[in-house]
Parts: sequence; structure tokens; C-alpha cells
Amino acid sequence: MITTEQIKELRDKTSVSIAQCKKALEDAGGDMAKALEALKAKGAEIADKKSDRELGAGVVSSYIHTTGSMGVMVEVQCETDFVSKNPEFRGMADDFAMHIAAMVPADTAELLGQPFIKDPEMTVSDVVKNNIQKFGERIEITRFVRFDVSEA
Repeated sequence: MITTEQIKELRDKTSVSIAQCKKALEDAGGDMAKALEALKAKGAEIADKKSDRELGAGVVSSYIHTTGSMGVMVEVQCETDFVSKNPEFRGMADDFAMHIAAMVPADTAELLGQPFIKDPEMTVSDVVKNNIQKFGERIEITRFVRFDVSEA
């Protein structure tokens, strides 16, 4: 039998719905690692299904290093302003800005393939897919710019 503690632990790790966490744990026979893999696969499947939806909202997030000598702006789009106004969505965009500042990707394709700075076991693409699963909308990092006075 799946316990509420197991469901809570999986939800804390993934941020997906309680129902999805419970189903993944039940299907995995209570094995946390298998449930995580199942949710990851489900997230990729959901992202693929939503890939043709139109992006109509989003946020621009920024990160300025404490020295003031380097900064990043990133545009993260979604389908509706309901999601774009969500504090967790905005936090995700802030995390992407910080990641870009630290990891210096050349373009969005390279960015999506990089291990995510806050959880190196996931790529940035995995984080996007998990949030597509979580919010139920297509999400895309559409563009970014990084300024560094030492490179000028």
C-alpha cells in the first residue's frame, strides 16, 4: 500500500499533482526510483502532445550578478497569462536566468541540453518538461541575452 508520506515525498521532488504521484507510485509498486522515471517519461509525453499549442503569454526574467558586471535576461513563454502570473512559473524563469549567468550557454539548444544548476541530475529541458506537466501548458525558453563587461 502506498502511504501519504511516499506521495508527499514524490510530490516534493517533482511538483506534479498528488493524483499523478499516487498513480506513478502504485504503478511502480511503491518503488520511488521507478515512480520518478515514470513521471519523467509521462512529462516528456505530455510535452510532446502540447508542442503545437500557441504561446500567447510569458515573462521576462533577469539576473544581475552582485558585482554588477554581468547580467542576463531570459524570455520564457507559456500559453496563458494565468500561468505566466503564477509565482512558481516566475520562479522557474528566475532560475533559468541564474542558470544562464552561471553556465554561459551559446544558444537555447545548448541551454536545454545542460545539466540544470539547481539539480544536475536533470537537464534544463527536463525542468521545462516537468513544468509543462505541472502547469498543463506548453512552456518554452524562447530567447535570452547575457551581458558581461569583461567580454566587452
